[in-house]
Amino acid sequence: MTQPQQQWTETIEAQHSLFDLKLSEVWRYRDLVYMFVKRDFVAGFKQTVLGPLWFFINPILTTVVYLVIFGNIANLSTDGVPKVLFYLAGVTLWNYFSSCLTGASSVFTSNAAIFGKVYFPRLVMPLTIVISNLMRFGVQFLLFLIVFIYYLIQGEVQPNIWVLATPFLIFLMGCFALGMGMIFSALTTKYRDLQMLLGFGVSLYMYATPVVYPLSALSGIWKKLAYYNPLTGIFECFKYGWLGSGDFSAILLAVSSTIIFALLAIGTVIFNKVEKSFMDSV
Repeated sequence: MTQPQQQWTETIEAQHSLFDLKLSEVWRYRDLVYMFVKRDFVAGFKQTVLGPLWFFINPILTTVVYLVIFGNIANLSTDGVPKVLFYLAGVTLWNYFSSCLTGASSVFTSNAAIFGKVYFPRLVMPLTIVISNLMRFGVQFLLFLIVFIYYLIQGEVQPNIWVLATPFLIFLMGCFALGMGMIFSALTTKYRDLQMLLGFGVSLYMYATPVVYPLSALSGIWKKLAYYNPLTGIFECFKYGWLGSGDFSAILLAVSSTIIFALLAIGTVIFNKVEKSFMDSV
């Protein structure tokens, strides 16, 4: 009687192809992603007094600061949109992107202890960060909806069909933050200074993105450069759909999508290459 052939569950190999991303393996570890997301959400507010209320406090205080500085002192245009709603829309989107990018950029350095003890697909960690921040974004987006409904009843905003593109816009932001975060996480394993530079760069990048000003406020070479900012199409589409104003076109969103998906592919390949040897340099 012949014995049934054994099926191996894991295979240890000496080398992997650069494009051998093993995305199916990430799907097999989806329960681990859920566990990490739950851990991040609970641990982040377990020892705080106000807990999840900080999700509301942060955008409210930031919006007030922008209202005073950019709305009253600098008197920047908001394309006729109520200033509170205009700044809150920008803050809500920017908080999600910046938190995802800064979190994903330190995956290797901040999780070196875990990576050195147990195996799991390393891509799980940056994915966890993007999903965890998505829950925080949902809470802040609820605040935006409350303020939006108030001004909608007042007749001061005119949303249109592009509001339906909101899930796709959030998906694009997550992909952009994930792609750039993986690139920086791979580089910071050898060059730690980049981590500090990134924190400063993210702050500057906000002013290169139509967060506190509309795209229509730019002109000449600055407006042309803004078209190649992947976040420009996302922010303008969101404001155009929900607030009914903005210098938006489908071509602008298509350019943003193309750049973002290209960066995501590049970031995934670089991350896959570095994850095999990063423990030697961390």
